[in-house]
Amino acid sequence: MSETTDATTAPERGRHRRSGDRIYRNSFFLLVSTVVTAGLGFVFWVVVARFYTAAQVGLATSLISATSLLATFSLLGLNNTLIRFPAEREARNAQITRALLMVAVVGCAAGGLYLLGLPWYGAKLEFVRDDWISAAAFAVFCGFAAASMLVRSVFNAARIPEYNVLIDGLTQGAAKVAVPAVLTGLGVFGIVASAGVGYVMTAVVALVVIRRRLGFRADLRTRGTRLREKFRFSAASHASNLINLAPVLAMPLIVLHHLGAAEAGYYFVAFQMAAMLNAVSTAVGEAVFSEVSHEESRFRELILRSARIIAAVQVPAAVLVVVGGGLLLRVFGAEYATHARTLLTVLAIAALPVALNTWACFALKLAQRMRSLIVANTLMAVLSIGLSAAVADRGLVWVGYSWAVGNAVAGVFATVSLVRGRTKAVTIPVVVESGEPLLLPDPPGTPEAPHLAVPVRSTGPSWAHSRPERLTP
Repeated sequence: MSETTDATTAPERGRHRRSGDRIYRNSFFLLVSTVVTAGLGFVFWVVVARFYTAAQVGLATSLISATSLLATFSLLGLNNTLIRFPAEREARNAQITRALLMVAVVGCAAGGLYLLGLPWYGAKLEFVRDDWISAAAFAVFCGFAAASMLVRSVFNAARIPEYNVLIDGLTQGAAKVAVPAVLTGLGVFGIVASAGVGYVMTAVVALVVIRRRLGFRADLRTRGTRLREKFRFSAASHASNLINLAPVLAMPLIVLHHLGAAEAGYYFVAFQMAAMLNAVSTAVGEAVFSEVSHEESRFRELILRSARIIAAVQVPAAVLVVVGGGLLLRVFGAEYATHARTLLTVLAIAALPVALNTWACFALKLAQRMRSLIVANTLMAVLSIGLSAAVADRGLVWVGYSWAVGNAVAGVFATVSLVRGRTKAVTIPVVVESGEPLLLPDPPGTPEAPHLAVPVRSTGPSWAHSRPERLTP
């Protein structure tokens, strides 16, 4: 993807400085978006906890978790492709249109298939499929959830993540908060429908904004979208995302099965609060993913800068939640503070290995080292789910320990894989005018002299993947 460029000039250095500053800016807006979403989500669950029983909350959280996972499944990796490999200007509308249609259709289908399989893995949730209106609504909500997730990537690719604050944060959050009290007559599905309304509003408002801000127009052409050419990258990143999110679906079901609906409600509330901490590393990772996709030659500098940002924010935030978690849980009710306090402390501490794992996996994805990325996420999922299933009968806190161990092991593996890929000397064949190959080492981050630019492709992992090499004729 790197383009051949001339020697580094003073104006280019200025752009580099702005790119570094943009990571702070984009990370800030992505984090604000996540915090607003989480904050309004916090208010949403406070409202829900006041109008519904803990058992109803426990059942609804399993369905909402399933909706999120099914929506992520339906992205097909296209959210990463839109950022990493954007189409040329004349085909960009077609790329976005086709991607939106694909994820929305797959989302609805995935929702329907999930309901069909409930007798095997969620017998307590079969009440949804027993009513055709609830079943159809659940499937539609999954489609809109997938579309709303994809539009977030459109704004990130355009380097205007501030719109995610308005749309993914305020619009979705406000819509969700306004509905639960009205739908109490629907029981558990009233909670699910409230979340579904938020997805629908997010997708609709986002389409209006990208039409006005980015000039988006629906375009069904197929040529030039790059979706087919980048299928392998989409598939690998998609598989990695699904594996990474598998515990989010499986662990609430494990708690529900082993400990009951009330304990599932306590678990979900604590996990959602810890998710605010995990949002820090995710927001910074998304920002650096977008910036490196625009300037691949600065991979090493930007990825290290992102690590410093994560460390500076994540550690004090985790300490704050450990100290004040009990007060936060009391907002939901005394029973939540009693039953979920220790679990929240464990999940807050676990945010540190989660941050390491998230940071290293974004770096592996940027370097297109997809095998290592998939292995890391597989380790996390297998350990988290397997340990949870083995020790859940001991209590909620043991499920938290399982989550921490899974992320710690995966984070160490991903980091080691990344460092090993960086330190390996890569030999690159370059053909000069004489026709004879000249082998050059590829030391990442080495300053380049203003010589003739010869585009070549790396034969192995490097910090600046596919970086053009300079060759003096």
